Order: sequence, then structure tokens, then C-alpha cells
Amino acid sequence: MANLETPAGNRSFTFERGRVGALLLHGLGGTPVEMRYVAMGLAHAGISVSCPQLAGHSGSFEELRDSRWQDWYASAEAALDELRRSCDVVVVGGLSMGAVLALMLAAERQSDVAGAAVYAPTLRLDGWGVPWYARLFQLVPHKAIANWFDFTEREPYGVKDPRVRALVAAAIESGDSAKAGMLTVPGGAMFEFRGLVNAVRRRVHEIRQPVLLVHPRHDDRANIANSFWLQRHLAGPVSMVVLNDSYHVVTMDRQRQLVADRTVAFTQSVARERSEGAATAVETFWPVRQAPGCAA
Repeated sequence: MANLETPAGNRSFTFERGRVGALLLHGLGGTPVEMRYVAMGLAHAGISVSCPQLAGHSGSFEELRDSRWQDWYASAEAALDELRRSCDVVVVGGLSMGAVLALMLAAERQSDVAGAAVYAPTLRLDGWGVPWYARLFQLVPHKAIANWFDFTEREPYGVKDPRVRALVAAAIESGDSAKAGMLTVPGGAMFEFRGLVNAVRRRVHEIRQPVLLVHPRHDDRANIANSFWLQRHLAGPVSMVVLNDSYHVVTMDRQRQLVADRTVAFTQSVARERSEGAATAVETFWPVRQAPGCAA
């Protein structure tokens, strides 16, 4: 089926394919464009895809500043509900803050989320490109105070590939947030992000679904220790891919094809396990119900 685009001003997009689906979530201050390459790889493999624009994003600075993490989660959850109407199995994935949202969905909606693919999950902004003083933001106690601060995008914009970086920089600096996200993220949004991370940290031990962790070794925004922490605390099976030639935005950087391929393989594996699990259940219980001479 054709790619279904939403009206102008909203960068959400979907690919309608089979009964297996993937929900992909962009990062803080970003846009669904970040997920397009992986989405196209999934769609080419016959997997339905939804890439929603999260609440407060791709609009004005004020809209993002005033939004709450619960608003971002609500828009992700609405997209999950929509995808579940046409898909029997759904894997959720996300980049950076989107990865944290994906984990929250996995914890909250265990019957609807079969697995999670998380790219450069960001529990702490502690990559080599983050200024040391930015880490003092953890001490800010209230959102009203947080809004006194702004976080401005800077080189290398999370991208190692110079050609892609130039495209991202041009889009960001154009001032059109719908193209490549916000040049400046308000402190209030960062404060909300901290609240989301804290909520997920409290729930991560409840996530028993399979999880694919993808993290660049040289992440400029979130040290690979973020993924190591998740690997230790998640309750289900974890597969981890460490990238050696990418920065933070792994879905657009040099190894984006590897990210897409691993995501396709992971999603197909999760769907196959779900299918085989259902078949095993039928094989186990069907003879018991049908065996002659058994009492009702």
C-alpha cells in the first residue's frame, strides 16, 4: 500500500504493510524524519510502520516549552493504539528520548508491545560533546526555574558523516523546526525529559519483552554507559549492537543501514517467536480438550 502522509504542518507518516508493525519515536526537539530510513527498511520487509510527531514538537519554541512528558507519551500511546488496530504484533522503537518513551510503553502496555528497539537511549546527557556545565542542570528543582535555561544544538549535531551533518545543519539553521527539529530546546522540555527518565528508571525492571539496544561507542550526547545500565536492569532478553562509526543520531548516520537491518531482523524474530508461542499453546491444549473419554 502507499505511504500515507498527514497534512502539512505535521510530519507524522505511516507505511501500511502486513500484520506485524513497528512504532518509531523521534527524539526530544526532533521530528519523525529522524526515523525515516529505518522506517523504509521495515516497510520494504513488509512490516507496517507508524512514525508519529510527538506532542509539542515541530512547532514553536513555546509549544515545546509548555508541553509535558505525559503529553509526549499520550501521543505515542495513541499511535500505538492505532497501529494495534491493524497489526497483531507491534514492536516499539525510538531514538534518544524516543527510546526512553518506547521503554515506558513497553512497561505500561506489556500486552500490546511485543518488543522494543532502542537507539542511543539517553538516561543521562553525558556524551563527549555535552559541555560539563550542562550536567549541573540536574540540580534545577522546578520547571519554572528550568525555563531560565536553553540548550542550543551545536556541532557535530549528533552526526559523524560530514555530508549528512551538513544537511542536518542546514535544515536546523533554516529555522523550520518541521524539517530537522529545534535549534534550541527550552530548559522546561529538558526538565520534563528528566521526569520521564526518572519514571522509566522506576519501571525498567518490569520490562520482560525482548529488547534490542543499539548504541554508538563514540556517542557525543549519551555515553554508552546508558545502554549498559539498561542491559543490567531489564528483566527480559537483551540483544546489544555497539556501533563503531556513528555518533548519537544512529538512524541517520554512517551505519544507518546496519541499524535498519538489525531492526528488521529483530522485529521479524519477535513476530516469529510470538507466532510459534501461539502455535505451541494450541498444540499443548488442543489434544487435552479433544481426547476421547475425558470428563467435561
